[in-house]
Amino acid sequence: MPIAILVLSASAAVSVTDPDIVVTASRDPVPVEEAAASATIFDSAALDALALPDASSVLRLSPGISVATSGPRGTQTQLRIRGAEANHTLLFVDGIRFNDPASGNEARFELLTTDLLSRIEIVRGPQSALWGSEALGGVIAVETPDPLTARGVTALAEYGSLDSLRTYGRASFGSDRFGVTAAGGYERSDGIDSFGDGGERDGFHTGTASLKAVYRAGPVKLGASGYWVDGLSQYDGTDPVTFLRADTLDSTRNRIAAVRGWATGTFGGWSARAEVSYLDSANHNYLAGDPLNQTYGNRLSLGGQLSRRFGDHELIAAIEHDEEEFRARDTAFGGATNQNDKRDNTGFVGEWRARWSDAFMTDVALRHDRFSDFADATTFRAAASLRPFRTVTIHAAYGEGIAQPTFFDLFGFFPGSFEGNPALKPERSRGWELGATWTRGPLSAGLTFFSARLHDEIVDVFDSTTFLSSVANAAGTSRRAGIETSLSWRAAAWLNFSANYTWLKATQQTEPGDPRVREVRRPRSTANLTAYGDVGRFSWSASLAYVGTRTDQDFDLFPSPTVRLGAYTLGSARVAWRVAPKLELYARVENAFDDDYQDVVGYNTPGRTVYAGLRVALGR
Repeated sequence: MPIAILVLSASAAVSVTDPDIVVTASRDPVPVEEAAASATIFDSAALDALALPDASSVLRLSPGISVATSGPRGTQTQLRIRGAEANHTLLFVDGIRFNDPASGNEARFELLTTDLLSRIEIVRGPQSALWGSEALGGVIAVETPDPLTARGVTALAEYGSLDSLRTYGRASFGSDRFGVTAAGGYERSDGIDSFGDGGERDGFHTGTASLKAVYRAGPVKLGASGYWVDGLSQYDGTDPVTFLRADTLDSTRNRIAAVRGWATGTFGGWSARAEVSYLDSANHNYLAGDPLNQTYGNRLSLGGQLSRRFGDHELIAAIEHDEEEFRARDTAFGGATNQNDKRDNTGFVGEWRARWSDAFMTDVALRHDRFSDFADATTFRAAASLRPFRTVTIHAAYGEGIAQPTFFDLFGFFPGSFEGNPALKPERSRGWELGATWTRGPLSAGLTFFSARLHDEIVDVFDSTTFLSSVANAAGTSRRAGIETSLSWRAAAWLNFSANYTWLKATQQTEPGDPRVREVRRPRSTANLTAYGDVGRFSWSASLAYVGTRTDQDFDLFPSPTVRLGAYTLGSARVAWRVAPKLELYARVENAFDDDYQDVVGYNTPGRTVYAGLRVALGR
């Protein structure tokens, strides 16, 4: 295991333009030095240099994150933060809650590309006291460029292995008071045979578009944004007779469209924010082109926030309201799985941030969520940051997280076979972390210990008398604990280097007294390295992602035994030459060592792939 491989880790994240501001570590953006949270930022310079088109490949390079893809690109991609479940990560896209209500509340990372993005922020650990449900493992916030600072036109065209095509374009115009940014991108690939027995290739195509407008007049700022993604992915599913994995002609068509409007202002020492957003999603599944089933979801979100500073103290009060609707339709079962359900939630948040001295800051938050269809929940968070020396910062945090049951958990899926459980409670997590960061000029290093316990985990249950399946809250406690280390060195324009290593122990327990079992798809060890720079007209980047051994369940065998998946290392690199002031030619490679690996048992992943393209940038 490469212990020295320790990415781009700079304790904080997004305000669209300021790399020294953290957005999701508090209800109000805070400076890096005041954010008592473990966070990672990938700014526009890092995203452009790494040039990895799918966001999951970039997120994989962050400490504490494991990624599992069910085959080639475009297929289901699950992300776990510090050993939490796949639906325990809350995703924001331009401030819009982007988890899919029609797909088990998971964030659809297989549909998220980096081409439209200018920032990625990851905050690890339970954050539900600030952001509510799904923020149990952590929060990821991605942003498109700020119209008030971005200018000009950028375009990219790329072609490579597996008959892959990638195009992208962005235009930004306006002034210091008003700006508009519009962008769009398209990717496709013939893919690989994910089942691996010499059958047909499983390809994908994805289209994305975004639009953002901002107007600023004195202390008032008004904004509107929209984000749309549409993708089709082919995959190998299960034989309809044997229910074993097979080389099938399955495909899925997924679409998510969302809009948001917001207003902020400062008046007489008070700061206020109001916003509204709407997300609509649709998922269509096919076999050999024939419809099987569809799920639809939508979410209306309303929010308001008021804050006031009193010297070195800030008090924040917020209210958020979500209304979700879910529809399921099928063709294969004659409409037996059809359902129409809805639910809503109102959350009340209070936060108190205090600077007791230049060296000591605290942050306390409390939230109460009122759910329409299951038990209410109250979550708490407390964090502190201490700088005993000019070069050393110590941070500590305790946080609680919740994840609401899915629509299928509550209302069932297949009548007479899988019954919902309306008595479910939200899954709950309690976690703490303690860390220290040392910084001296361009060099920094960090070490963080973390631990969390998951209560009321939603698990599958089977009644051998009635042969009915359902779900219930587990009585046992699942545990996650580990260590994250990081190192970064921003030497000069020719070298930006960073690395991290994470050790994780994640175990599950369904009933008290039961033996603890290792959680599947969670490697004990992960390590990452990134480096990039510019020398005259030449620019370069490289990254390594090491994923240690982990376990998975083989559902082709009874009773689905646990199997071991081997470790692997993914290497990527990019070199570019600026042939003209605004025109760049480049070549890049993914999986440079041609590792043969699986993230999910039975599903193959691409080997070495090579791409070449050109990029033009007019403006800034």
